[in-house]
Order: sequence, then C-alpha cells, then structure tokens
Amino acid sequence: MASGAREPWQQASVTLHFSVSYPTQWGQSILLSGSGALLGNLQWSQARQMSCHHEKDLLVWDATILLPWKPYYTYKYALARQKDDETSSGPNVHGNWLIEKEDAAGERTVWLSEGLKGGELVEVCDTWIDKSHPAALMASAAFTKVLFAHKPLVRSGSLPPSASVAPAPGETVVRLQLADFQLDATESLLVTGGIPQLGNWQPDQMMRLTETHTPFWEAEIRVPYSCFPFTYKYAIQTSEGPVHEVGEPRLASLPASASVGAPTVMVRHDGYFRRDRHWRGAGLAVPVFSLRTQHSVGVGEFLDLIPLVDLADKCGLRMIQVLPVNDTCVYGTWWDSYPYSTLSVHALHPQYLALRDLLADEGQQLPHDLAAELHKARLDLDGPQVDYEATLAFKTSFVRKVYDRYGKGTLQSSGFQAWFTANAHWLRPYAAFCFLRDIFQTSEHWRWGCVSSGAEEVVERLTRPGGEFYNRIQLTYYVQYQLHRQLLRASQYAASRRVVLKGDLPIGVDKRSVDCWTAPHLFRMEKSTGAPPDAFSPTGQNWGFPTYNWEAMAADGYAWWRSRLLHLAQYFTAYRIDHVLGFFRIWEVPGDCVTGLLGYFRPARPLTRSELEQRGVWDIERLTRPHITDALLRQLFGTERMETVAATYMLEDGKGKYRLRAAYSSEAAIASIPLRPGSPEWLVREVEETRAGLLKLRQNVVLLQDPEDPDAFHPRFNLMSTSSFAALPAPWRATLRHMHDDYYFRRQEDVWRASALAKLPALQAASDMLVCGEDLGFVPACVPPVMKELGLIGLRIQRMATEPGGEFNNPAAYTYLTVASPSCHDVTPLRAWYESDPDRAERFYYHQLGGCGPPPPVCTPDVVRVVLQQHINCGSMLAVFPIQDLMALSSQFATRKADEEIINDPTVPKHYWRFRIHTTLEALLSDTDWVNTIAEMLVLGERAPPSVLQPYMAPLALQASPPLSPIDDDNAAALAALIAGGVANGLASHPQMNHLPNHRPYLGHHQTNADGVRY
Repeated sequence: MASGAREPWQQASVTLHFSVSYPTQWGQSILLSGSGALLGNLQWSQARQMSCHHEKDLLVWDATILLPWKPYYTYKYALARQKDDETSSGPNVHGNWLIEKEDAAGERTVWLSEGLKGGELVEVCDTWIDKSHPAALMASAAFTKVLFAHKPLVRSGSLPPSASVAPAPGETVVRLQLADFQLDATESLLVTGGIPQLGNWQPDQMMRLTETHTPFWEAEIRVPYSCFPFTYKYAIQTSEGPVHEVGEPRLASLPASASVGAPTVMVRHDGYFRRDRHWRGAGLAVPVFSLRTQHSVGVGEFLDLIPLVDLADKCGLRMIQVLPVNDTCVYGTWWDSYPYSTLSVHALHPQYLALRDLLADEGQQLPHDLAAELHKARLDLDGPQVDYEATLAFKTSFVRKVYDRYGKGTLQSSGFQAWFTANAHWLRPYAAFCFLRDIFQTSEHWRWGCVSSGAEEVVERLTRPGGEFYNRIQLTYYVQYQLHRQLLRASQYAASRRVVLKGDLPIGVDKRSVDCWTAPHLFRMEKSTGAPPDAFSPTGQNWGFPTYNWEAMAADGYAWWRSRLLHLAQYFTAYRIDHVLGFFRIWEVPGDCVTGLLGYFRPARPLTRSELEQRGVWDIERLTRPHITDALLRQLFGTERMETVAATYMLEDGKGKYRLRAAYSSEAAIASIPLRPGSPEWLVREVEETRAGLLKLRQNVVLLQDPEDPDAFHPRFNLMSTSSFAALPAPWRATLRHMHDDYYFRRQEDVWRASALAKLPALQAASDMLVCGEDLGFVPACVPPVMKELGLIGLRIQRMATEPGGEFNNPAAYTYLTVASPSCHDVTPLRAWYESDPDRAERFYYHQLGGCGPPPPVCTPDVVRVVLQQHINCGSMLAVFPIQDLMALSSQFATRKADEEIINDPTVPKHYWRFRIHTTLEALLSDTDWVNTIAEMLVLGERAPPSVLQPYMAPLALQASPPLSPIDDDNAAALAALIAGGVANGLASHPQMNHLPNHRPYLGHHQTNADGVRY
C-alpha cells in the first residue's frame, strides 16, 4: 500500500446520528441496539445507552456513532433501567439492563447510498411506536394474513434509483418514510409542505411517495439548509381527491446540537399516517360444538366452520370467535364437555372430527356400509342439545373402523409423515398418555405406579414402532392428523374469505393432563387455580387446575408457552387469553378446598406477623382458626341438631367454643361426608344441610396462613362479613378492615404490574396473532394501564359495569382497544338475561336504551336490535356477538326457550356444556332478511363497507318515483347518524326508523375502503 494511503475502513465510513422522542421517567433510559458489533449485534446486553435533551416540550434521546459503510443497518429501541439486586435474572434482564418495553416498530432499517462513504453525517429521526397504537395492532396476523391479505405486497426494500436523489453542497437530502396498513389497492400516499419541493401547500403540486416495503412508503427531496425548519403533512390520494391526515403539521429541523452539524442525509421515519378513525370490525362468537349443519353428527365439527365462514362473510362479519378446541377427555363422562379442562394443550378434541371426510386425502368416499351407518347416527344424534357421551362413543367406534380398513395408507402418506415429524414432540407423549389412561381407566397419572412419571424413556418404550401396542398408538396419531387436516382446511378457507378465526387460550390445564405428567416441575400440583368471590359466585371459584410455577417457566424463556402458542397459530390469527388477570396474579386455592373462598393471591405481599403485632393484633391463632361458638351452631343447625353435629364433627375448645375434628378440618373432607345410595329424601336433605353448615364454619376465619411462610398471612376475602370478625374487639376490627382493603386494593399493585410485564410480553412475542384478554371480574387498578401499554385488547360486557357503583356499561364510552359484546359464554345470552329479572330489565330499558312507554316484558327482536346497534356504533375495535344474540334479531330464530340458549353457568361446578343452535347454518344462510338486517346494522355503524349491501339493495332501483336524489358526504353522514340515533334512543316515535330492513336509506357515494373505513 502506498505511503499516506488510508485503510479501507477509513475510506468507507458513515456517521449516524439517531434520535427518538420519548417521555421517560426518572431512572429510565432509551437503549439503541443494531446490526454489527459497534451497535451491539441487536443484543440488549450490548446496547448503547442514548443521551437525552429537551427540545421545547419534548424529551429527545440521541446517539452519534461512526460506523463502517454498509448498504443498510437494522436497529431497534427499548425503554430500560439499570437492574438492581431484586431483578438479577429473568427474561427481561439483559446484562446490566432490565428491559421494560420495546419500541413496537421492532427492527427498523436505514438504507445508505453508495455516495455516503466518506464519514458523511446521516441524521435518523425516528418516531417511537407504542404497542397500543391502533396501527401497530394491524401488524398482527389477523390483518396481514387475513383482513388485508387481498392487497398486493411490495417487497423492494428501498427506493428505486429513479426515485432517489444525490446529495449536493449546501443541501440535505431528506428521506420521508410513512406506514399505513389500511390503504386500498387503488390509493397512494402523498406529502405536501411549506417548501417548493413539497408544493408550498398547493393541492395540485403534492408529491407522491413510493411504496417500498408494504406498508412503508418513501420519498426523497433535496432541501437547502436555508429552508429549515419546514412543516409538512401527509395525505391519501383517493378516487375523490386527497384526504389529509389529522393533527398539526409535522416539523423537520436541522440537529439542535452544534457538535453534530448539518447532515448530508436526513431520514425521517414518521410512524403511521394519522387517521381520524381506524379500522373497526365485527364478528360472531360460538363454540364449535354448538354448530349444526345438514352433515354434522351429534355435535358441531371443524368442517362446519366452512359454512359458518360463508355466513359471516355474507353478513359482513369479519371474525369468528370459538371456545377452546383442545382434547378434554379426562374423565370419560359428560364432565369432559367442559372445554377449559384440557388434557393436552396441543391435541385437538376427537368430537370435532367430521367422519364423512376421513378418506378425502385418498380421493375416496366412505363405502356404502359405513356411509349408511354414519347417516343413521346423524339422525339418531340430531337432538336439541349435544349428547356428549353418545356422540363421542359413536365417533370413537366409527373412526376405529375406518382406521382398520384405510389407516395404513394414510399413515404412509407424505402428508402424514411431514406432519408427524413436526409434531412428534407432543404427539408421542399424548398418545402414550391416552394409552395408559385407557389401560388404568383413569387419568390420575399419580396412580399409575411405575409409569406415573412421564419421563422420555417411558414415552419411548410405549411409542416405539413395532411394539406390542403400537397399533393403538398409531390410531391416536391418525385421529389427531385428521383433526389437524380438517381444522387447517377450515382456517385456510376462512382466510381466503377474509374472515379471522379467533381461538381461546385457557388459563389452566387439568392436573390429570399430559402436560402435568411430562413436565410436573412447571406446575404447583398441590394447589388449584380459581377466582375470588364476586356477585355471581359468593364463595369464589375453584377450577381445579394446578397453578403455574412461573419461576421454572421463566428459567427456559417460557418454552412451554411458546410451543403452545406456535401450535395455536397454525389455525388461528387471533386469540383470547382466558382470565388474563391470572397473568398479573392468580387466585391460588389450597388443594384441600372445594370452593374458592379460602384462596389468596399469588404473587402477593402478605401481611407479616410483625406488622400485625405492631398494630396491636397479637392473637394470630385466634384469627386463623375457624371461630365456632354455641350461638353460631344454633344459627346454622337449630337447637335440635346442634348437639349432634358438634359431637360428631367437633371437639370442645373451651366453654361454648369448638374446633373441627382433624378428619373434618378441610373443605374437601366436609364435602366428602358420605351419604348412602338410596337414602330417603329427608336424610339426603339433612346431610346436605350438614355439609353446607360445616363449610361455613370452616370458612369462618379472618386470616389465612401462608403455606410457605409461617409468619406470613393473607386476609380472607371480605373478612368483614364473618362472625369471627364481628366478635373481635373494635380496635382490632378497625385495624384488620384497613389492612384487608390495603391488601386487595393498594398493597399489591406494583407486584402485580411487574408480574404481568414479566409474562405477557413473552406470550405476545411467541406468535404474530392478534391478542385479546378477558379482563372481567375483580380487576386491579394496574390492569388497564398494563393492557394499554402492551396493546392487549380488553373485553367489555354491557351488564358488567367497569365503573364503581354502575350497573351497566355505556358502549358509547368504550375505548378503541376493546371488544364490545352484549354477552359471552360465561353469562346468560341477551334474551335470557333480559327476561330473568323484570325490575332490572326496566332499569336497563329506560336508563341504557332510552326507551319510552312500558318496557316490553320479553326481549323482542326490536329490543335486541337496539342493544346490538349500540355495540356496533361504539368506538371499540371489535364488536363480537354471541350467535344466540344475533339469532334473536329474528322472531323465527327466537322460538326456543331463552334459558335453553345458556352455554355455561359458572355457579355450577360441574356444568354440562351442551348448547347447540336449534337451526342449521344452511337455514341461516338462506334467510336473506336476517342476513340483510345484520349487514345493514354493520354498514350504519361503519363496521362493514356498503358493498356488503349491494346484492340486497339492487331491487330498490325498481321502485317507482319519487327517485332517491344523490346526496353529498356530509348529508349522507348526517342521515346515517339520524337513523342510528333513532335506533339507539328509543323503541317509540317512528316504527319505520326502528326496523331498518324496511327502511334502506341511500347513503351516498362517499369513499370507503375495502375494510369499511370511510374517509
């Protein structure tokens, strides 16, 4: 090399100055990590801590880095703080940093042209994107793979040479980048501003951006230094002209720091187009088992989802929400109808198998004898409700016959072989478990002797090809493959019709499950999951599922959850987290309880013995032991029986005081007090009353000792209602009341927030599905802000008020990040709820519906329509309606008794989940009036495009004069608002305004994109 020549890396370098605005709090920092060693190799442990300064009201974080020239660099931002001793490990800890949240834009890219190799300065101005930003949610699979998948994709990456400009002295090349998911295929993005290069705000001189990588659009201009600062705004070019973004103009300025200087290139990543409204859609909710078609046998099947997709699409509904579809065959009885008690978090339930389709892969139909048997079973099992045991028994027998004749060919097919290889990690243990369950006639694997541990060697021995029982193992493989094939087919069909399938993620798994057998270290098997008491369950809920060992799960980066969600994502592009509150804290119930009343939150900061003693509460044993007195026994059992009950189940503990005998000291022992079969009715009643009374005595405590710390205690929920509390001295009552309220409403907030932020982001990162969270019940104050921070969509049920002291929610007040529903599977459908309490229905009618005159005694289609239209008109991202509530729009489909449409009663521990719609999907599809009613309501609420009405509005053109005159956009919007207002504000005044199928207004020809968003 010649003397004085520079090294190659010196000749090819570039200076990048990154800046992003974010309002951090004390102790927080913004980290920058990117590709290459100097940017930390995209590892947070090696990230650069940025510096901050104020620019007017903004706090701006920046970093200047000299880097070797490359065509592009990728990088990302995170909000972090220095870790302390209490956060030394965990999935969010990286080196010396605790990552609190990442920029929702993910990995960004800055492209560098060939001319930037001499150390030139490139200014990179970024916009931080929160996960709660509506547009950020549209990066999920529900939108990219379904709702917006019909749009052509552009994947060039950077601007083409024809759209790029070269730097020049005294000028800066400004590269503008903007994203938008909701553009129609015929629309494009424009930019205008206060400089000549951007047309000086002249509408006819706006600059068109180039789509570089869907959904990103870019443009480059050369701007003299003297033109800085300048303002600009983006617009959408529609068929009717440009539509500007909302908000103040954006501002482009040269770097404020003199040490940085004027950049050669300024890259402005401006986030998303600022819309005045975002995508809003609607859907229906129905369990798969509740479907009924002309072909289904005894229960709804996966292939029944295909006509359901057709129905949703025809109505303008863009989502179908189902309950969990995992295998729940734990007991071998109708108890297994409970869809949240999973035997395996991967396996699908055999009841959903469409037997008619078993030979479809081979291009064959069932032979005549099997087809005849199937036809007869379809007629025999076509009852008003699901007969779970009979249906599953027939399907099990039938599929075995098909397998015996044709199964070998299926198992040798390339499709099965590829599927088996990808799923063997869960399929083999599942098949082994099912075999052992059937052999031992129980799923209680702890009773299986030498195979009670689901170790790999046990699974390997049972599933080894050629083994004695391998044919039975292969039958399980066969059934699961057929289920997978059918659900995948339905899922792909739904995506092709732009209908999102939304699954359900149960909060727990049964302790008699494959997962607890193979990975017991991930569960606290001696505890149960439940929920604290509420208005619907005064003794709380005990679901019987083991709680999670979150520490063990975090140790391997939540691998079990990641596997579970990736599996779910094969079939669904959105999912609902059942009881999302459990990821903040779970209501953990001791294993010897049958109710949820004696549970406590985990994690939690319990009360300590020293805290209690410092406040003057010293007799801890008195507070943790059931308080039983003569007066209480007399109240519960009466004077005649109290002595017998006391002598049988208790020991004296001082004058007029008692304690429960050890044999009856737990709820489980009390609930198991025997009753001989065939006992007379009076004896049955007496034993039941004894059990109930003893349970109340066992629950009559003030404090619950923590099972892992003898000096830690949890206040019993609503301890003030106990007679044990009432018998305490007044100073103790005042102290304990304060400590109870502090424990449940203040003390735990930071603990629960940290708990959720350690778990929920891991679930979100496991897949690209849209995530919703069922956040009903006893909701801590920290939940709404964390849900918003993470971009999780909450649930709002109108009758379950979220405001203190309220009786009903007002849908008009719902925020965007919510799902609005009039009911759900855990509450009674709208008709049954309205008709079960006339006084409440009257209050609802007047206060919520704005009704006039006497309220209807039954929930008529008119009442249903008002309620549903309120939900359609609200600001929630999604309005999801149980299929029972949609069917109630038609008197023809509302002939069934209202209480027969209930899916679940949470107050019944062993509820039979057997609801089935009483008409076929084919009949619903053929009812044009009913379909049209739903479609018109959605169009009026701007949740579906007017095109969904075109097939039905065509006959209107044949009506005689006077003709409908075209009206402009403003008048069309006003007319629609008046009509919607008439629906929302009464069932009186003008009947024609309350029956929209008979009053179809001409809505004008305003601009509406393919997803129902009007500009």
